[in-house]
Amino acid sequence: MLLLLLIILPFFGAMAAACMPAHARNREAWFAAAIALMGLVITLSQYEVISEGTVLRYELAWLASFDLNLVFRMDGLAWLFTVLIQGICLLVVLYARYYMSPKDPVPRFFAFLLAFMGAMQGVVLSGNLIQLVMFWELTSLTSFLLIGYWHHRPDARRGARMAFTVTAIGGLCLLAGVLLLGHIAGSYDLDKVLVAGDIIRAHPWYLPTLVLIALGALTKSAQFPFHFWLPHAMAAPTPVSAYLHSATMVKAGIFLLMRLWPVLAGTPEWTWIIGTAGVCTMLIGAFLAIFQHDLKGLLAYSTISHLGLITCLLGIGTPLAMVAAIFHTLNHATFKASLFMAVGIIDHETGTRDMRTLSGLRRVLPYTATLAVVASAAMAGVPLLNGFLSKEMFFAEALLVGSASNWWMSAAAVLMGIFGVAYSLRFIQVFFGLLQSGDNPTPHEPPRWMRFPVELLVLCCLIVGILPELSIGVMLDAAAQSVLGEALPEYSLAIWHGVNLPLIMSMLAFVGGVLFYLWLKLRCNLQQRDKVPLLHHLNGKEAYETTMLLLAAGAARLERLFGTRRLQPQLLLIVLCGLAACVPLWWLLPQVSTSLSLSNISWPFAMLWLVGSACAITAAWQAKFHRLAALILVGGTGIITSLTFMWLSAPDLALTQLMVETVTAILLLLGLRWLPARISADKLNLVASNTDKLRRVRDLIIAIGAGAILALVSYIILIQPDNQTISLFFLEKSLPEGGGSNVVNVLLVDFRNLDTLGEITVLSIVALTVYALLRRFRPAVESMKMPPQQRNPIDPAVNQLPGEQATTGYLQVPAVYLRLLLPIISVVAVYFFMRGHNLPGGGFIAGLVFSVGLIIQYMLAGTAWVEARLKMQPHRWISFGLALAAVTGMGAWAFGYPFLTTHTAHITLPFFGELHLPSAFLFDLGVFAVVVGTTMLILIALAHQAVRSHRIPGQSNEYRAQQETR
Repeated sequence: MLLLLLIILPFFGAMAAACMPAHARNREAWFAAAIALMGLVITLSQYEVISEGTVLRYELAWLASFDLNLVFRMDGLAWLFTVLIQGICLLVVLYARYYMSPKDPVPRFFAFLLAFMGAMQGVVLSGNLIQLVMFWELTSLTSFLLIGYWHHRPDARRGARMAFTVTAIGGLCLLAGVLLLGHIAGSYDLDKVLVAGDIIRAHPWYLPTLVLIALGALTKSAQFPFHFWLPHAMAAPTPVSAYLHSATMVKAGIFLLMRLWPVLAGTPEWTWIIGTAGVCTMLIGAFLAIFQHDLKGLLAYSTISHLGLITCLLGIGTPLAMVAAIFHTLNHATFKASLFMAVGIIDHETGTRDMRTLSGLRRVLPYTATLAVVASAAMAGVPLLNGFLSKEMFFAEALLVGSASNWWMSAAAVLMGIFGVAYSLRFIQVFFGLLQSGDNPTPHEPPRWMRFPVELLVLCCLIVGILPELSIGVMLDAAAQSVLGEALPEYSLAIWHGVNLPLIMSMLAFVGGVLFYLWLKLRCNLQQRDKVPLLHHLNGKEAYETTMLLLAAGAARLERLFGTRRLQPQLLLIVLCGLAACVPLWWLLPQVSTSLSLSNISWPFAMLWLVGSACAITAAWQAKFHRLAALILVGGTGIITSLTFMWLSAPDLALTQLMVETVTAILLLLGLRWLPARISADKLNLVASNTDKLRRVRDLIIAIGAGAILALVSYIILIQPDNQTISLFFLEKSLPEGGGSNVVNVLLVDFRNLDTLGEITVLSIVALTVYALLRRFRPAVESMKMPPQQRNPIDPAVNQLPGEQATTGYLQVPAVYLRLLLPIISVVAVYFFMRGHNLPGGGFIAGLVFSVGLIIQYMLAGTAWVEARLKMQPHRWISFGLALAAVTGMGAWAFGYPFLTTHTAHITLPFFGELHLPSAFLFDLGVFAVVVGTTMLILIALAHQAVRSHRIPGQSNEYRAQQETR
């Protein structure tokens, strides 16, 4: 249960933080810190259990028959990453309290940050592969919001779009790879997948699976050739950069490779794909970092390099390389987060991050300078700091895979070390020399607690570097054990291993880096160089933007070829595509053995559909001349459809169709005024032209063809024997397992209730979208306050304002009917709702019936009169309905059943007798609330427009134009 709490807590905190008042940094910061601290305490409380090798697991049944359950598991690796995510988040929140400006929308910042923390925890704690991908994509979405937090800046918007595009495409590749992986292993449960390594590596689909999963991991962790997005994400606030690029976002791909290492590693394909990407990334990133002028840009490319180092270790594939990769992941998080925060302090105090205008800062920022120099030394791999130990382990593994004739890995490792020392020296040069303080002439040390996170992280670098075995030994061992199992090798975290080749490589890298930096400074004039030697032609940003422009140009070309602003050509293309898709299915259709004969035709039924066909054809003809008549005829077709359902013994469908036709006819009637004005035939030069006639004949043939194909498919399905349909299953299971004899309602709220939940969610989204599109045209209340001489003398209800008393007798007569009609319709709605589980009815039908009663009030009394007396709040109806349906589904979890599992209780009451109380009753109530809310929301949006657009006699054109502008 604690694992579930770790996932829910940050998302709850994000929603609460978003609701807090703006520009109050203390409250939001301390609240976010409390959420992160609470999660960290829960995680640390499991240290003893995890250190013993125990795997914590919590499972919630979802779709057990498809092996898709919500599974959360924590082993040593997941525990270590969780501590990293929560610990760094806590420090970043404290740091952001002082970094963010009081003018920034701070609640939004902390809401995004907590949501991102929750998404990352979901990735590392997921015990189901599909679930992991869902959280994976959620990290892309929340990182997009964080990177583009300052959305008024073009570079922030571009960087956010670039990061999201690259990582989201990688996420789609990951989803495809995970589907293949689960298919090969026979399960998506992580525990079952991890023990199927031999089966997976021997499978013919191993290579495509590896490539797809590698694309997902390499794009997320900014590995070559997808490394270009990370530097452009530096437009985010510095706390975001410190968090995303040290402990979370870019570490997600690293975590995935570690998690699936027992399954995918150990083959030449793994070594070449992962190892090659890592080597290229660590060299390119380190070299580019040397020539950056922005402090955050330098750290961005150094992050790319260190991520490449970790990926290279994973690509080597030896057990000790895995231990070194985990160790360096921790070390990199500590010194890189502290460096980003130090850069934020410099930017905060000097107003710039340009190294060409900064120097001598140790004179005004002595404490910050000391901390930054120590963290830079850890990044460079200086002895007695944590970076030295893991980098020396990397050198040892590079030697292990090399030989006298294959020394390229060792050479690449030393070269990366040289570049690392060089860009570390370039970073710390801003603290030495003559004082140049950028835009602020009087920089000073930041507040004490703003510097505290940097101090704590630098202290960790020192402690791990001096006492590695005591400080990190047990945690590292538990994490490595969870990945390697019995293959865990013996290793030592001692500072001194004697004079050996890894030590010589470390010293060579250090001395070579110093000399290389001095040579560049003297010969290449780093401060003035704008282009990177050798690599300035390889610009990933330009390649990305060129690709996006080509895609946009291609889409525009397709739009010119196939797009149109008219509805009819769009429908024509849709129908033609549907007909084309039916062609290959023709050979798959079963042979139709039953032939039609006149004796088998029910003539009353045929006459019924002749009437329906006549309505449809006439509606198509009338649409050219009179839209209102066409709408009435379409309603006639709907009524014929309703009678057809009744004829075929489907009263639920008949009643639903009838109510839907009633509601939609009214809403469409209000929406007719939104259609564009007709283009006369004279303007189109189509008067009695042959082209117009041919077009109509073509459309008629296509319509008849499409209808005939659908009729054929329906006929084939209807003539199938009963033993080949699924109807018998639901007829047999409805009452004993669903607790109701009305199969249709039981199907909607029990067997397929997840589909119904999705449908009412889509329905709510549609209603909110319609409302959002129309609300910008809704009139202000002041615009309704018109002088008496300008009010409509024919229909005073149109002019009535909320709260006003009627001044004429117009409203008195309809009010009498309303008092009688609304309670009657409400009782009918309750009747249909209560009987729905056993007889025709249910929440959907009851919601439509009740909506019709409310619509009648609008029709008889007018918008203002109704809203003054009935406080309709459709947003709350929608939210209540969705929440009730979801909570009903979650309630099954409390009893150990899958999501949305329904049960029926049987109780006996005096006078009433035995009552059947299914849990689906509450779910159906949620459906009822959503139907009422969505219907009324659309109605209110359209009705307000009808009031606003009503032409008022005597009103000037200038007045109407002014209201239109509003």
